[in-house]
Amino acid sequence: MTDVVMPQMGESIVEGTLTKWLKKPGEHVERDEPLFEISTDKVDTEIPSPAAGTLSEVMVEEGKTVGINTVVARIDENGAGAAAAAAAPAAQAAPPPAPAPEPAAPPVQAAAAPAPPPPPAEESAPAAEPAGPLSPLVRKMARENNIDLSRIKGTGAGGRITKQDVEGYLAARPAAAPAPAAPVRPAAPPAPAPVAAAPATAPLPPAAPARTRIEPLSTMRMKIAEHMVLSRRTSAHVTTIHRVDMTAVAKMREHNKAAFQANYGFSLTYLPFIVRAAVVALRQFPLLNASLDGNNIIYHNEINIGIAVALENGLIVPVIRAADEKNVLGLQRSVVDLAARARSRQLKPDEVLGGTFSITNFGSYGSLVGTPIINQPQVAILGVGTVDKTPVVIHDAIAIRSICHLSLSFDHRLIDGALADQFMTKVKQVLEGWTEEVQ
Repeated sequence: MTDVVMPQMGESIVEGTLTKWLKKPGEHVERDEPLFEISTDKVDTEIPSPAAGTLSEVMVEEGKTVGINTVVARIDENGAGAAAAAAAPAAQAAPPPAPAPEPAAPPVQAAAAPAPPPPPAEESAPAAEPAGPLSPLVRKMARENNIDLSRIKGTGAGGRITKQDVEGYLAARPAAAPAPAAPVRPAAPPAPAPVAAAPATAPLPPAAPARTRIEPLSTMRMKIAEHMVLSRRTSAHVTTIHRVDMTAVAKMREHNKAAFQANYGFSLTYLPFIVRAAVVALRQFPLLNASLDGNNIIYHNEINIGIAVALENGLIVPVIRAADEKNVLGLQRSVVDLAARARSRQLKPDEVLGGTFSITNFGSYGSLVGTPIINQPQVAILGVGTVDKTPVVIHDAIAIRSICHLSLSFDHRLIDGALADQFMTKVKQVLEGWTEEVQ
């Protein structure tokens, strides 16, 4: 019997949400075949089976968040658990024996005075915890209408309850029994209605709800938010920005771009040049490749570069391991491979672990400059702006050069501004004086 556990998808990750089972109990699964999907702030991906056999037991249901290394299922490598797994649902599906009918009440009791109507089901049923977080609007609607949210089936992401679910429940709910009429008091002269108070109680225009749409955050989006807020709270963020003349790199890239596409099937971008320059600078200034653990500095012997990849619903930072051992071709190949597998949800758990320094390329979307947030527990992240042809002054003459702005966000608890600028100056020197062949 093999235990299937919730994997750790990043150094700072302590839990994950199991969003979907790809196999059912009793079904056969091959080793490394996708078994279930998870969502964290680092990755939203499929997890392969650790062994071949029969999925004998599922211990964590879809939509539930559990800690890392929690056993979520078991696989019977001999297949003996298939019959037991198939028999369990059948036993659960068998209806319980019908209770013996109770004797009918005597007619005299039936004619007794009727009991007061029972309270609405929302008040009598014990409240159960609804799936997923609730928006303030949903909580307000439930409170104002005395609704037990455990009776509503959510249609939002992960089974969360939306405003539309509450409105549909209210529309389908039978009207409550009218309250008994109050005793009639002697007639009194009617007081004039306060005309001025009418606008304050006027209902909202019917078209108002159509102008808004409310939906819950995805699990990945919530985890990203938590991680970013944690990073800002943990590290003393400072950002320094340097302008870099990328003309030498642009000429090298233009000279080799067609050959790259023909020989390797992918384009040559600016990113591997910048990764290569950052690696050279990290060798010279290893403190930026370190991390903090309380009052201890952890110096990493390897240079593992995390590359931020934008996904449809979030962001992930897969890691290029031993980046200092790769040339431009190897770095470009790694970037293309990791980005493609990140977007197709094929990354493995260890491919988002172990990063020592991160790079985010917001310039690919036209951004000139940004101030990125440090990817914990690292102490620095390099932001790359777009490369534009810009008029600059060189030796008292105006020239057109390919200019890029690089921004380094660093943890001021460990790194001072002078060291950060020395690091950036080295990166700039490598890029502006580029001579290394790319193939």
